[in-house]
Amino acid sequence: MSEMEVLVKNSNIDLVKEELDNAIARALEAIGMQAENYAKMECPVDTGRLRNSITHEQENENTEVIGTNVEYAPYVEMGTSKSRAQPFLEPAVVEHVDEYKEIVLKILQDT
Repeated sequence: MSEMEVLVKNSNIDLVKEELDNAIARALEAIGMQAENYAKMECPVDTGRLRNSITHEQENENTEVIGTNVEYAPYVEMGTSKSRAQPFLEPAVVEHVDEYKEIVLKILQDT
């Protein structure tokens, strides 16, 4: 293999890797948006503060996080000795895993 062929081959590998990284980022964003929507639909509402605080963000190149910064959110999600659990974050993720897989597959196929 000539030096030029090696350069072209390495160049293509870099392009493929870049496209794959971009596809993963798009998939994570799409999954995060969908999970955020599901969490907001499941979230119990009194004043709306908790529901309105739910967001998603890409933590790193392989992780999307949904959550809230409202201090009482864990008590709503997991319950307390005085109030029952009203989960909204966990179901938004766990109950839709197959849909999230489909999102990844569709984005990878469209790349």
